[in-house]
Amino acid sequence: MENFIVVDYNAGNLTSVLNAFAHLGIEVKASRDPAEIANADRLVFPGVGAAKSAMETLTNSGIGNAIAQVIANKRPVLGICIGCQIILNSSEENGGVKTLGFIDGKAVRFEEEAGIKIPHMGWNQVHFLKKHPLFEGIADGSDFYFVHSYHPAEISPENALSETTYGSQKFTSAVVKENLVATQFHLEKSGDVGLRVLKNFSCWSGLC
Repeated sequence: MENFIVVDYNAGNLTSVLNAFAHLGIEVKASRDPAEIANADRLVFPGVGAAKSAMETLTNSGIGNAIAQVIANKRPVLGICIGCQIILNSSEENGGVKTLGFIDGKAVRFEEEAGIKIPHMGWNQVHFLKKHPLFEGIADGSDFYFVHSYHPAEISPENALSETTYGSQKFTSAVVKENLVATQFHLEKSGDVGLRVLKNFSCWSGLC
């Protein structure tokens, strides 16, 4: 049986993610044990909150190094929300935070603009920039649920998987590099389309 792990590092949306997989009938295990995480066959790296506190937890616990090991082992890894930001090189949050550096880019705050609120919260369209197994069977322009003040920026075209527009600001809303893929939007809060993405991830490079 596949060792399918959801990382537990006190980052907020763990229960919602576990419930989504349970709804799909997919067996996953929450873990905060770096050794267990490092040996995962498939890994989900979720989270909400601040980059600085998340990085402190990941660094002090050894979980950050464990995630790096799963990526190096070419196992499928999925980041969600803050898990999409701290896989980049840095975040502007708290005056600048060095993050995990798995994909080149940085997390930047939305610019203040008349007619929009920060954080960006609610449903918004996602436009796919390339085909990927994660979005198999999902129509371009489908609505997903967002809650965030920061977003990926300075992402190279080869790593940009989708984009979204908020006000006049167009931003990268999903990134990819080989076996690592991450979405700024909350899959576990995005209804049927979010569940379909989670199902697709469970099958990516797998047997189903």
